[in-house]
Amino acid sequence: MADLPERFLSVMQEILGDEYDSFLSEFDDRRHFGLRVNTSKITKEEFERIAPFHLTPIPWVDNGYFYEKDDNPARHPFYAAGLYYLQEPSAMTPASRLKVSPGERVLDLCAAPGGKATALAASLQGEGLMVANDINTARARALLRNMELFGIRNSFVTNEPPHVLAEKFPEFFDRIMVDAPCSGEGMFRKNPMVVEAWEEKGPEYFSALQKDIVLHAADMLKPGGTMFYSTCTFSPLENESTITWLLQERPEMEVIPMEDYEGFSQGLTSYGDMIFDPACAMTRRIWPHHMSGEGHFLALLQKKTDLFQESASSDIQEDFVTIFPEKIEFQDISDKKAAKKAKKAAKKAGKGQGKTKNKAGKNPANASREEKEILEDFLSLLKGKLAEVIDLAHVEVRGDKVYYVPMAGLESREVHFLRNGVYLGDLKKNRFEPSQPFALALSKDTFSAVLDFKEDDERLQAYMRGETLTVDDIVAEKEEQGESTKNGWYLVTVEGYPLGFGKLAGTLLKNKYPVGWRKNA
Repeated sequence: MADLPERFLSVMQEILGDEYDSFLSEFDDRRHFGLRVNTSKITKEEFERIAPFHLTPIPWVDNGYFYEKDDNPARHPFYAAGLYYLQEPSAMTPASRLKVSPGERVLDLCAAPGGKATALAASLQGEGLMVANDINTARARALLRNMELFGIRNSFVTNEPPHVLAEKFPEFFDRIMVDAPCSGEGMFRKNPMVVEAWEEKGPEYFSALQKDIVLHAADMLKPGGTMFYSTCTFSPLENESTITWLLQERPEMEVIPMEDYEGFSQGLTSYGDMIFDPACAMTRRIWPHHMSGEGHFLALLQKKTDLFQESASSDIQEDFVTIFPEKIEFQDISDKKAAKKAKKAAKKAGKGQGKTKNKAGKNPANASREEKEILEDFLSLLKGKLAEVIDLAHVEVRGDKVYYVPMAGLESREVHFLRNGVYLGDLKKNRFEPSQPFALALSKDTFSAVLDFKEDDERLQAYMRGETLTVDDIVAEKEEQGESTKNGWYLVTVEGYPLGFGKLAGTLLKNKYPVGWRKNA
């Protein structure tokens, strides 16, 4: 058993009473490993059919599975195709209880590295808006990577403190996730280093952060909307105490029942000399000695109203123009060089106006005729529903980079973001080079030029290492079926699911898998 702080053990003993010994014994037991299926790309049934892992359904999460440590799913091509997210089983619970529907506006306020944001975005099925935010720039980049891996097309990845977003989005979101920064007591067994961090910054430090965060989150929630608050810690100070604070400071908020499970435990209504709001009895706790998970606190809340009649699928762009009528574009900071250049241009543009404006990208309609033709030529390879969704009307060119921006009405002041929509690729001289995020947003059913591999094909590992592949067998098979195999860009897929792009020259596939995405030998 890990060396656990005496103060932590004392609190657990007081909360658990007769269950304390069972709780402690769980720290000596084996860890539980879980993955959550990306249902925006693949159904559970299809995943069960093709996955070569030892899977057992997680009973309280519809699309979650336990797997064995020896399965090593992080090394499999299916992981690189974004078919699942590796996540601790109890941590899957919050997103499964927020009940997001296609067309809604959803915010994950403390989203990095993306476990809950990817789950919520998958539930949107490409419809509506997913705002995923993290205050830490490095963590926000990891968040962006996971959103790209999942092929999310309608995401807006921001990098702001909660109070800034609250100023820009008052009562705007239908659903909000607050998986708050916490002392991480539920992670002590998974990562002993968390114990050291707990001793430096314990529950008192995080409780103050959480109380500030939940108020800003509540202010961004639409009347009638729901918000989920969760932590991976056991401390009442960070859980029931935070909820009690929220209910006192925002009386329009109320705790409501969530989808229950037999292994959940009721939230506390008191601890020591602290008395919590009686509604905390409707919150839930996951204890590792009751369930096959490390531990979590769960609270589902709603903003009261008698007037909430607006459809969740209302026109998002119109709402943005109503709230933010000025056409001030967001600044993309995913490219450091571009960010520096944009900042300089913004300062110059703002001189003498009393405010700074961000530099807008140009619509392809204003691009050169040659650039427009190059883009149209590549986009002509799209087919099916995606061909209707990604068109020049929703494409923006910033420098030499091209983006699909589905939410063209997202205007605001000085909101830093890493991505709005999908980074499609780069305009080079006389050509267009598609990006890895674009590849992951596609499939064999939405792109005309595809080279598909079986999941156990050894060439896939070579592809993910960046090597050139010989694909004479695949080319021959396509020609036998009467399909064209002309040279050019091809989407590389595993069992029909995208991995990246390659450029075919005869029977050789020149590898275009990005260096930053490659796996070591």
